[in-house]
Amino acid sequence: MISMKTFCGAVALSILALSSAKADQLADIKAKGTLVCGTMGTFEPFSFPDPKTRETVGYEVDLCQKIADALGVKLELKLLAVEARIPELTQGRVDILSAALGYSDDRAKQIDFSLTSFVSNQMFLTKSASGITSIADLKKDKISAPKGSSSEKYVRALLPDATLLTFQDPPSAFLALQQSKVKAMILSELALIKFQQQAGDGYSFIKQPAAIEYWGLGVRKGEPAFLSAVNTALKTLETSGEAQKIFDKWLGKDTAYKIERTFTLDKPAGNPVLADLK
Repeated sequence: MISMKTFCGAVALSILALSSAKADQLADIKAKGTLVCGTMGTFEPFSFPDPKTRETVGYEVDLCQKIADALGVKLELKLLAVEARIPELTQGRVDILSAALGYSDDRAKQIDFSLTSFVSNQMFLTKSASGITSIADLKKDKISAPKGSSSEKYVRALLPDATLLTFQDPPSAFLALQQSKVKAMILSELALIKFQQQAGDGYSFIKQPAAIEYWGLGVRKGEPAFLSAVNTALKTLETSGEAQKIFDKWLGKDTAYKIERTFTLDKPAGNPVLADLK
């Protein structure tokens, strides 16, 4: 007959073994042979449905595929809403997030971030005839932004004396610029490029970004081996030149965006950097 002491000891060892197994996410991923990547699926060119195949493709999908390749496993995508990204990760329903995830101190308390996966510039768009060439030129003007967005926060921080008009969505904020109700609109560079292309000539960017947002891939806390493997894969993409090829494929000079890559995948993600107007 097993004594209570022996039984309790066996239970404790079992719990310890389960905890250890659960803590080693990298081993679990390799054992199951699949990396489950959470991504947006609705945010071109990062992750969106290919019009021909209907498969989810994009810059962030390619990054996840390369990480899966480095781990020697298959990639499985799970499409997530914006508000579901971190809960799905922390609850273990995805292994990693590659989903337009900007770094912030608050988010870093909940999850771990990889090295930088993308840098998103927040830009001001004006009418070319306005003569506005710098952010400082807007210090007393009217500016439009989507309500509740990070763009709105950047205007309040950079230009406290400007008049900020907020709108329910980006198209409404852009319409205010088209109708000359504001002197400038602030939004992510990629979104503004789309508006500029749709509207045609007559619109110009202020060259200096209002803020630089650093994105990273999200990993659950307490998984140092997996995080290290993800970062090693990103560094390898950078040193091999593959990172540049992926960027050029989705965002480079031969795409609709024609963006020049100004970041590398081997730098830590960090909080947004606001423009220096001094």
